[in-house]
Amino acid sequence: MDISVLGCGWLGFPLAKRLIEEGHIVKGSTTRREKMKMLTDEGITPYQIKLFEEGVQGDLSAFLDGSELLIINIPPGLRKDPTENYIAKIGRLNDYSEKAHVKQVIFVSSTSVYEDTKEFPVYTEEDEPNGTAKNSVQLQGAEKVIKNSANFSSTIIRFGGLIGTERHPVKFLSGKKDIKNPEAPVNLIALQDCIGIILKVIENKAWGETFNAVFPEHPSKIEYYQKLASDKKLPLPDFDKTTDSKGKIIDSVKVEELRYTFQQGIY
Repeated sequence: MDISVLGCGWLGFPLAKRLIEEGHIVKGSTTRREKMKMLTDEGITPYQIKLFEEGVQGDLSAFLDGSELLIINIPPGLRKDPTENYIAKIGRLNDYSEKAHVKQVIFVSSTSVYEDTKEFPVYTEEDEPNGTAKNSVQLQGAEKVIKNSANFSSTIIRFGGLIGTERHPVKFLSGKKDIKNPEAPVNLIALQDCIGIILKVIENKAWGETFNAVFPEHPSKIEYYQKLASDKKLPLPDFDKTTDSKGKIIDSVKVEELRYTFQQGIY
């Protein structure tokens, strides 16, 4: 299959490499020119592309041309620019995808579309997104843009917090003080399983679906991060226990229906 991976970052780059190992022909995008050679060296046809509300920088038409599947893996980026209109950017991409006659789209979203509350609700794919934070609202809007297209089939995958050898929240939380929501359950997933679930969706042709993708173990933040910091001999993070914790539990019901077995735990 010819596949375009928009956003070859921490998840997209190893995903693109794995897709090539599986025998697919892969185009990959990056916003940084210095990364183009790295993609080429791995057999990925590289494109430098950046989306804006008003237009596109780079040859998006060529990037999409001939691809049966588009995997969208670009975050809203509201931390860098709180005024960014992510929905409009995805809408512009959607127009290009329809003109290129892309048949399927996988949109990488986040479990942040669900609201944290004091009751720690359990959310499944049957629950409507209800998050009110800016990032959540933008993701929800982008999901709707993708789902509402009549010109291709789409699947939404909402990943929990991403962890891996080179990326783990404990490294950033270690030694910090007054961290909020100590009793909130964690909702995490390893890089290996993110890739595995995407491959399973492609293998099963599970189009028109929405998947929550989180490892099925949910210790509290204080229990999890203090244990992990201790195991790694890092300074323990300190939590604010003076205010009520808000959180949620994500239940990956439909991942089980895919008959996918998680390969890596969260510890």
